[in-house]
Amino acid sequence: MTSQPMNIKTLNATAENFWRELDQLLAWDSVSDDKVFSVVSDVIKNVRQRGDAAVVEYTNRFDRMQVQTMQQLELPKTRLQQALQRIPAEQREALNQAADRIRNYAQRQTLESWSYREADGTLLGQQVSAMDRVGLYVPGGKAAYPSSVLMNAIPAKVAGVPELIMVVPTPDGEVNDLVLSAAAIAGVDRVFTIGGAQAVAALAYGTQTVPQVDKIVGPGNIYVATAKRMVFGAVGIDMIAGPSEICVVCDGQTNPDWIAMDLFSQAEHDEDAQSILVSPDAAFIEKVRASIEKLLVNMPRKEIIKKSLTSRGVLITTRDMQQAIEVANYIAPEHLELSMDDAEIQAKNIRHAGAIFMGRYTAEALGDYCAGPNHVLPTSRTARFSSPLGVYDFQKRSSLIGCSATGASQLGRIASVLAHGEGLTAHARSAEYRIKETENANAPR
Repeated sequence: MTSQPMNIKTLNATAENFWRELDQLLAWDSVSDDKVFSVVSDVIKNVRQRGDAAVVEYTNRFDRMQVQTMQQLELPKTRLQQALQRIPAEQREALNQAADRIRNYAQRQTLESWSYREADGTLLGQQVSAMDRVGLYVPGGKAAYPSSVLMNAIPAKVAGVPELIMVVPTPDGEVNDLVLSAAAIAGVDRVFTIGGAQAVAALAYGTQTVPQVDKIVGPGNIYVATAKRMVFGAVGIDMIAGPSEICVVCDGQTNPDWIAMDLFSQAEHDEDAQSILVSPDAAFIEKVRASIEKLLVNMPRKEIIKKSLTSRGVLITTRDMQQAIEVANYIAPEHLELSMDDAEIQAKNIRHAGAIFMGRYTAEALGDYCAGPNHVLPTSRTARFSSPLGVYDFQKRSSLIGCSATGASQLGRIASVLAHGEGLTAHARSAEYRIKETENANAPR
């Protein structure tokens, strides 16, 4: 047994101070401190000014490498295929199956160009095109995230991005074959063994060897997240992600061991991860608490789980299921499990969640690896206004406007009035030039 019972916060949604206490638990300050900001700012400035030389210097310093040129930090595509053949057949098959499911789902997200023609012949519409080049950041070292490679790279390729550049740090020269195998399966075009803020800067502004990209996606530590925030505008980014989160809404009829392990699945990420259980059944919440105590003993990452649950975890009792859904919508979690019989019906009442896992058998972990939908999701309540990463994040929309002579004349009169109203005479004149002669006399001057 554990040395002492875990003190997981318990709240009652009917209490007067509930919402204030919940706000305090949900609060997460992702803003970098001054030291991190200063370091990242210097790195970005150096890479912009000195290109490859700066990237090599930072890589040698931070990743304990000994290389002289950027060419030594780029892996040939043959190395990816070698890794794919070297990993166990079971892992290779699992990667391929996951990739197929992610690709199949992504293909349904593709945006289509469209247009329509008005009676006078004017054409209006929208033209969809893919970005030219995207950068994918993948954490390296002891951590191995092949699923992150698949989730970020496959939607980009489905969107039609012709070139995908992956950066992955390799501290002490440690290269992970599982990550490289995922890159091979996903169709990554070039791989550089660089990481940190210097890799983000290289992708954002380009160096003599690393090409400039249009968008940077993928998770990273606080230095990577800060660098992404700072280069945004020069390039697009996916999001500034906070710690991982799960909220489980349960009617009290699911095996409490299952729910406890679902809470563990996020808590084991790191000490700042957040696991929340919401239920109208107070007795069930106590059963889950008992399961947590029982199951934690044999978890390899039990110390991380324990700290996460005691510092940011919470068990919430509600008046009824309607209030439970209200609480879930307020939390706007990254992952939301609806562990109940009528999950598909209740899902229609969910307005804010990164991903909704419906039913007692749908563990959030399935979404992390192989269900199909993307596991790159909005955190820290940003699901109120953000969406999962998808094909649409790698496509752009251009408006199409093609006026006929009649259409230009009719629209010109409207534009002329509005432009004069704004005091923009050149705008007005430009529109008035296209007004038919029979109508020009009536155009505002």
